[in-house]
Amino acid sequence: MPGKIVEKKLESSPAEFVCGWGSAFVNITVTFPINKVMFRQQLSGVRTFPALRQLQTEGLSNLYRGFFPPLIQKTASMTLMFGMYYKCRNYLNKQYPQSSVFCNSVIAATFAGALEALLLPFERIQVLMQDKNYNHRFENARHAARELNSIYGMKEFYRGGSAILLRNCGSNSLFFLVRDYVMDTLPPPETVLKRTTQDFVCGAALGAFLSTLFYPVNVVKVKMQSKVGGTFESLLYTLKIVQEERNQSIRKLFRGVHINFTRSFLSWGIVNATYEFLMVNLFGRSSRRNN
Repeated sequence: MPGKIVEKKLESSPAEFVCGWGSAFVNITVTFPINKVMFRQQLSGVRTFPALRQLQTEGLSNLYRGFFPPLIQKTASMTLMFGMYYKCRNYLNKQYPQSSVFCNSVIAATFAGALEALLLPFERIQVLMQDKNYNHRFENARHAARELNSIYGMKEFYRGGSAILLRNCGSNSLFFLVRDYVMDTLPPPETVLKRTTQDFVCGAALGAFLSTLFYPVNVVKVKMQSKVGGTFESLLYTLKIVQEERNQSIRKLFRGVHINFTRSFLSWGIVNATYEFLMVNLFGRSSRRNN
């Protein structure tokens, strides 16, 4: 029938890397302004409208300030996330068929998440570029990177590494376990529209849930990375500081979570739908196995 999609069993190949990159490119371009509002709330603990007023006061010329570090980081991150997960999972399933699919999937997702953490310097620069306290100190991302390296050394690029490892490995494992199960359980779509809708809703709901679950980790990560120079505080120590600054309020620790939920819903919906769209239309394959 017209529009019917022929799906094939997913094999490990460069396709997953290419489609991971493409999905991230589309996503970061669309959602960057939303992410910037959320960042201000994470860093300062302010409500949505004050955060929006901050950006309005700074002008449109600063709206996409710091865009290229996350663009590079996110495209590379999604490339590793999807590509290395499927490559590692398929390798484990082939080499260790006696192991459970669950175990192999968790190992593969954790490995992919740990590799993503190598891109931490990009995320570190992004934090500095979005923090209004550094608007006049750093001209652009290149200037910030050059100053950090010349004054503090390469170690300074890796602040917040413990928070990023916890976030990446934990969220990756849950994301792929649930995503694989849901996409294999859903009825096979008969048209491109139905398929895209399923992929968007699956990615959106899962991404929004996981980003909310790990939101406090991101708050602590932003706090850790907003500091330049000095000692490297641990994850737990920084969490304690954040709690003290917010009067031990758990609610304030989640300040900005509704913006994060909205951004993540849209972001991961775009990522999942774009990834599957590219896989089917460029490579004639899909992540689904329920054909």
